[in-house]
Amino acid sequence: MTFQAFSWSRWVGIMSKEFIQLKRDRLTFGMIIGIPVLQLILFGYAINADPKRLPTAVLAADSSQYSRTLLAAMQNSGYWRITQRVSSEAEAEELLAHGEAQFVVSIPENFGRKLVRGEKPVLLIEADASDPSATGNAIAALAQIASGALARELKGSLGDLAGAEPPFELRVHRRYNPEGVTAYNIVPGLLGTILTMTMILMTGLAMTRERERGTFENLLATPALPIEVMTGKIVPYILIGLIQVTLIFGFALTLFEVPMRGNAPLLYAVVLLFIAANLTLGITFSSIARNQLQAMQMTFFFFLPSILLSGFMFPFRGMPEWAQWLGSLLPLTHFLVLVRGIMLKGNGLDELWPQIWPIAVFMLVVISIGLGFYKRTLD
Repeated sequence: MTFQAFSWSRWVGIMSKEFIQLKRDRLTFGMIIGIPVLQLILFGYAINADPKRLPTAVLAADSSQYSRTLLAAMQNSGYWRITQRVSSEAEAEELLAHGEAQFVVSIPENFGRKLVRGEKPVLLIEADASDPSATGNAIAALAQIASGALARELKGSLGDLAGAEPPFELRVHRRYNPEGVTAYNIVPGLLGTILTMTMILMTGLAMTRERERGTFENLLATPALPIEVMTGKIVPYILIGLIQVTLIFGFALTLFEVPMRGNAPLLYAVVLLFIAANLTLGITFSSIARNQLQAMQMTFFFFLPSILLSGFMFPFRGMPEWAQWLGSLLPLTHFLVLVRGIMLKGNGLDELWPQIWPIAVFMLVVISIGLGFYKRTLD
């Protein structure tokens, strides 16, 4: 066995070849640069574990200076943003169910009069606690903020009321998740994240696998239309997705005891739409990518902002407006609202429609892009 010395010229040649290959594979090179930049921007600017300016509705039957001071202090704290005033409990209930309000502040009649009499009137705060992390800090700061604001008003003969205990009774109702169980929020969210990852990845590899094996040319030689090929490849994975959903749903109910207050067939209909949207995206990725590695890279590049900007890991309302706008373009963002709304709130179609149509539009746009790339392949 002859010993072969290390050759610097061969080593430089191999290294140069790899640089040339990276230059030609622009998608991979873009991922190498893009993913760290994306992570830096999202974690540095978009992620916030202490949400502020949470939309708040006010149901006030009292207009005394104490009520006004209390509401002003809440808004000035930065945690609450009073968006509207409602005139009935039914209207407030509707806002919470639709997710348009995170809090409802109910100030009873004669609140100010009972306050100065020392009768400790009740201040009711209703919170949408389907995501406990979105409301926890605001609720924790509520008593101190309210007491401090009223202490400045209770002076002179009313100074005795500004003691260690607040001059009112604070009642907080955590709606939809009164015990603040994290699993009630996380487990339904996992349903969406698992489907996003598996559906896009499986279909993303579908056409690229055939292209690498040389069977894609046989498919192009058939008289099948592009829409027939794309939908034909999607349907088997829809069945796989429904099996995944059934397993996750069963574990959610039995192991984690997540409540199911809504309609199960409606949940499956929403899941079916979400699966279809992800599968069309996966087929589009497979039409664009030249090999399986590129398809996997594109899947990961889409999955990363989906899991960070959708409200799964961090409160959606804690993000800046530009991040919320980007997140609203992702189907996972709307699906999380849908599945949590059905399971935890018992929402019906009327409450769910504002989140359903963006997923349908996303699917139509993506499948149009995919058909365009597929036709280009045919040409």
